[in-house]
Amino acid sequence: MSKKVAVFDYGSGNIHSALKALQAAGAEAILTDDPVVALEADGLVLPGVGAFSAVMQKLKAKQVDRLVDKRLAAGKPVLGICVGMQVMFSSGDEHGDSAEGLGQWPGVIERLEAPLLPHMGWATLEVDEGSKLFRGIENEMFYFVHSYAAKRWELDIIPPFVPAALSWATHGERFLAAVENGPLSATQFHPEKSGEAGLKLLQNWIKTL
Repeated sequence: MSKKVAVFDYGSGNIHSALKALQAAGAEAILTDDPVVALEADGLVLPGVGAFSAVMQKLKAKQVDRLVDKRLAAGKPVLGICVGMQVMFSSGDEHGDSAEGLGQWPGVIERLEAPLLPHMGWATLEVDEGSKLFRGIENEMFYFVHSYAAKRWELDIIPPFVPAALSWATHGERFLAAVENGPLSATQFHPEKSGEAGLKLLQNWIKTL
């Protein structure tokens, strides 16, 4: 039986390509802005493009902060993509303006120090050995479009809790490309624009639901 995945529509772009990719990966994926539907789904996906602060305003207007809290408290999986990953951190610092994030993880989203921005194109990753998302695609390339990222991991997870699986990429400097932390996973790259490797990653995530 296929898993129900809600792609939350909060007025950001790039929603439909994520929806189609999830459907191609075998999920019963639907586009919704109904918090009840999103809460009850097997998986919730938060795609995001644009500026951190603008995305956060839209998310809070739809009470997505409460929705994410409720899902994670119940152990229900959430996947953030691109800015959908960035907003999981405490804050974002863009153009000198600091905005609060969803605060699931401590840390600040900052501008990459690189000769060319945005970072746009394909890159390989340093994949965590404990990763479930990248099983079978550890050496593949994924598609990025961003100028900002999380450069550090600041959440101290003490046993018996399982440490997060952290995968990294480099553009000018090293940054977090993906995080797998219990029911909350996120990618800085776009699986839905990453061809067969991206499709396989989404299938791997769907298997965990």
